[in-house]
Amino acid sequence: MTKFVPKFWKPGTEGPGVLLNEERTASPGGQDTTSVKYNPNSSLSIEKQRQRLPVFKHRTNILYLVENFQTVVIVGETGCGKSTQIPQYLLEAGWNVQGKLVGVTQPRRVAAVTVANRIAEERGQVTGQDVGYAIRFEDVTDPETTKIKVLTDGLLIREIMADPLLRQYRVIMLDEAHERSLNTDIIVGLLKKIQKKRADLRIIITSATLDAEEVRDFFNTNETNDPSKDTAAILTVEGRTFPVDIYFSIDPVPDYVKAAVETVTKIHVQEKAGDILAFMTGQEEVQQVVSLLIEEARKLNKTENVMKMKVLPMYGSLPASDQMRVFDRTSHFTRKIVIATNIAETSITINGIVYIVDCGFVKIKAYQAKSGIESLVVIPVSQASANQRAGRAGRLHAGKAYRLYTEESFLQLPKTAVPEMQRCNLASPILQLKALGIDNILRFNFLSAPPAQNMVNGLELLFALGALDDNGILTDPLGLRMAEFPLSPMFAKLLLVSGDYGCSEEALTVSAMMQIQNVFLNPPKQKTTADRAKRKFAVAEGDHITMINVYAAFLKNNKSSRWCNENFLNYKGLVRAVEVREQLKRLLRKFNVPLKSCQGDVDVIRRCLTAGFFANAAKFHYTGVYKTIRHGHILHIHPMSVLHTEKPPPWVLFNEVVQTTREFMRDVTVIRPEWLTELAPHFYQFGTDREIAAKRAKLDE
Repeated sequence: MTKFVPKFWKPGTEGPGVLLNEERTASPGGQDTTSVKYNPNSSLSIEKQRQRLPVFKHRTNILYLVENFQTVVIVGETGCGKSTQIPQYLLEAGWNVQGKLVGVTQPRRVAAVTVANRIAEERGQVTGQDVGYAIRFEDVTDPETTKIKVLTDGLLIREIMADPLLRQYRVIMLDEAHERSLNTDIIVGLLKKIQKKRADLRIIITSATLDAEEVRDFFNTNETNDPSKDTAAILTVEGRTFPVDIYFSIDPVPDYVKAAVETVTKIHVQEKAGDILAFMTGQEEVQQVVSLLIEEARKLNKTENVMKMKVLPMYGSLPASDQMRVFDRTSHFTRKIVIATNIAETSITINGIVYIVDCGFVKIKAYQAKSGIESLVVIPVSQASANQRAGRAGRLHAGKAYRLYTEESFLQLPKTAVPEMQRCNLASPILQLKALGIDNILRFNFLSAPPAQNMVNGLELLFALGALDDNGILTDPLGLRMAEFPLSPMFAKLLLVSGDYGCSEEALTVSAMMQIQNVFLNPPKQKTTADRAKRKFAVAEGDHITMINVYAAFLKNNKSSRWCNENFLNYKGLVRAVEVREQLKRLLRKFNVPLKSCQGDVDVIRRCLTAGFFANAAKFHYTGVYKTIRHGHILHIHPMSVLHTEKPPPWVLFNEVVQTTREFMRDVTVIRPEWLTELAPHFYQFGTDREIAAKRAKLDE
């Protein structure tokens, strides 16, 4: 069988009709290899490098617009320096007077950390002094000295809950707004309300690919035809630091995972120095490509005059210390190859990246209002995202981007991605908005209004959880307390009622462990041994109880990394779970939830889980599949679940759904059907169709 090797062409050169000659020494792009232009400014001082960035020549214009307009929308190409330079310009211009802060939001935690570290480095300081960052479960700021605070947009919403007018901030800069994350859209709506009360608050919205006119019109309060009375303005920063050549696949790629491995290997062998960044859709694909490239590296190590490969993964659930490894420098004769999800698409600047390999797909959350199921699905990227990915190669060097799809396919892609607000479960954002005093959610000023059915489903779930009363008002104390947890409403309910069931210690462990993806490691060449080790902790009741066993064993073995390696467990993930559990424990103490243990009574824990996750219940159908009880949506147990056996349990509940070849339930626990009617009688009724219809008619009377 002939192995498929993708062939590329560069638009503007000789057409793709002539295939490359494999004997000829050519780049994967089908062009003769050209020398890579390395950063000529690397020997200059930090101050000189800052002045060479494209955004520097707009410094005066930016400060003028911020002074004269309440909102400034800045559209700048990837690599122009907007994320790191604009906050410093504001600081140098005195926007932090009287102890006020310059706030910079990022959609992702790792982006917040790296941007803060870079700004601090440019200022010659340690992170946490003048420049600090705050992410979920971690705050590296000093109340006395911090002037620039980089934080995730979710953290800013938490700060608005504590201080609705954000009095400690003078300027808020929303970076990478084009991602249109759920929290970003909520913040945009909230900031518009805050500006009505605080005319002195300045908002800067930056992005490389953003519909600037839409955002400007959203914030502009000028209702006259006089442009001089506008309150919002747009500035475009032209120029990328270094050029990027784009190469498209000549033919459609049958398997982009294998094609990515082939392309990366070919770049490594044929192209000159420069690191490689390849985009995959999710953690499983990243790990698969990493393992395949490590095998290729072992083969190449036997070849003379070929650089060594240092292959590193990068995805959201990777422990922070492992994420930071992608920023480490490599030796002269080693090429760094980073395999990442779209976490590396924006904000993160990995030094030395010269080559980009783009698979053309992305994994996103998608909510099906009809079934009430929120799942992770793989879809083609938008043109804006593809351009963002290519731009990663032009930050510090001239670069090349290899797209594993044809130019015709690229032109058929949507211009921009659908905002997360329009494709997600709205229970969590509604809860946050209610906690902020916004009772009439339907009248809230969304940048992109969500579908009405999604809104109804979110309100219905919150009512079922007891967070809202009959009038849609946040309940006191349950609803108010649920809003303070940095978790989904279901996990918040689980923790808050755990004291009543006498299993709060176990509920804390489950909630912390569920924040860590892939607790069990599954090396490709040791699957049998890893499965045997996993069975030591597995129980018939399901994944949640299994996680409690893993956590207890981890503590019993003194948090030993060696023990974790022997049992194929994610050591850094477990350490993180310990930290998360302690922070959640502090919240339970704050709300006077009694900290009790059920002493191994599994039924008590499962009943408590049912009280929080009753909406995610499914029943085994005689056709061999699971169906959700409320809507009859077809699901399957994930192959990584301990319940993925020949004898599936009749009734289960689950945390989330992941869609690949089929829709799989992750983190599954066995329950009893009577618990559903006992703990959520307002949500479920069992009986014949005639009996249920009669009950409903009686309720209507």
